Amino acid sequence: MTNASKPPVVNCPICGATVKWLAENRWKPFCSERCKLIDLGQWATEKYRVPVEPKPDEGETPDQAERPQ
Repeated sequence: MTNASKPPVVNCPICGATVKWLAENRWKPFCSERCKLIDLGQWATEKYRVPVEPKPDEGETPDQAERPQ
C-alpha cells in the first residue's frame, strides 16, 4: 500500500474529529455541516478577525497618522 492510496487526514478545527481529505467530503476541513456553520458564526460575530493596519487619513503622510494629536 502506498501513501497515494491513503487520503490525508486532518482534524476538524471546531471539534477535533478526524476528517479524511476527500473530494466527496463536502464539509472539509470540517467534519459536518454543524461544525462548518459554527465556524461561519464565529466569523459573523467577529470572534475571528483578520488583523489589518489602519490606513492613514487622506492627505496625511504615514508619519502624521501615527503621531498622537
